[in-house]
Amino acid sequence: MPEASSTLNPALLLTSVFAIALVASVLLRLWLSSRQIRHVALHRASVPMPFAQSIPLAAHQKAADYTIAKSQFGMLELAWSTATLMAWTLLGGLDALNQALLGWLGAGMVQQLALLGGFVLIGGLLDLPFSLYQTFVIEERFGFNKITWRLWLGDLVKSSLLGLLIGLPLASLILWLMGSTGRFWWLWAWSTWMGFSLLMMVVFPTFIAPLFNKFQPLEDETLKARVTALMQRCGFSAKGLFVMDGSRRSAHGNAYFTGFGAAKRVVFFDTLLSKLSPAEVDAVLAHELGHFKHKHILKRLIGVFAFSLAGFALLGWVSGQVWFFAGLGVQPSLSGANDALALLLFMLVVPVFSFFVSPLMARMSRRHEFEADAYAVAQTDGQALASALLKLYEDNASTLTPDPVFANFYYSHPPASERLVRLGT
Repeated sequence: MPEASSTLNPALLLTSVFAIALVASVLLRLWLSSRQIRHVALHRASVPMPFAQSIPLAAHQKAADYTIAKSQFGMLELAWSTATLMAWTLLGGLDALNQALLGWLGAGMVQQLALLGGFVLIGGLLDLPFSLYQTFVIEERFGFNKITWRLWLGDLVKSSLLGLLIGLPLASLILWLMGSTGRFWWLWAWSTWMGFSLLMMVVFPTFIAPLFNKFQPLEDETLKARVTALMQRCGFSAKGLFVMDGSRRSAHGNAYFTGFGAAKRVVFFDTLLSKLSPAEVDAVLAHELGHFKHKHILKRLIGVFAFSLAGFALLGWVSGQVWFFAGLGVQPSLSGANDALALLLFMLVVPVFSFFVSPLMARMSRRHEFEADAYAVAQTDGQALASALLKLYEDNASTLTPDPVFANFYYSHPPASERLVRLGT
């Protein structure tokens, strides 16, 4: 139960700080997107010199148009998400939903779970038009969308049922820990969340992913032999090599590792295998192996554990402060549990502030990509990696001329020009 001794001043301070941070983040996002649109449009007319011999002008212009369309749509989406965030918090939307459910269900675990479920349902409905427009208008316009309405609806039903089957027990456990394990509940909740995350790394590739896509063992014996030899050379083992039917939903290509420990598996999109030569597939896989060799996955996992621990500790403190609720437009109960309210407010507010440190995370990710590229060059043909990257940039309509400031702020992967310079091409 929140402490009632707090004065109103901390609540007013939190309201002011939150409003300033929100306005600042929105203005910064809009400025960055505007820079990206202007820069890409300015360089649309001609292919940059380093790529002039390998990228057709039509492909370059398609990438420019695709980037601009996504950026413009992203600005509209930002305006909508900002409005809904304000509606949930300072304008009292979350408080109104909470009070309505209290009047209907009374205080208790059922009401708290209903609050979480109601928030997820309403938020999903509010975001649905944007998701549909992104898939069936923008992706369709540029030839990337392959999903049918029937398949999209099936995915929605399956993901909703999975969310219910997995999310409801997990939310119940977290709420129970918050209300039953005392002052240090956040430590128990954090341990539960981390255990769940690790479990999902094992369960997802084997039981959940096959509900949405077909995974067939890699049948190309020549390619399989090359890939197996590469993994042996790099000291890497996997449970299997699989081809995923990514073409059912999108024309974008990719390859990735999934799973944890003995459950690791290599997955190739069928769209990727149809576009790259065996040597290029080797190079792309070697890049992914480089992430494991440099322990990038482990480092990121440790970072997630550390940041989430700090987050749960902060939530453990603010959830006991009246000003935290009042400053964000919610009237907490002084006699009942406010755990679901605290969780939702925290999830709504934290991204506003964490946005300002996202460039640091992006910079670290780009450094990891350079290291993985270097490893791939040491294990395979650097020219094959360069040609594979060019094909992927072209096929995915990734712009070759991003705004440098935008790229430094957002990009988790280095721009094509920087990567190819490092590769010596």
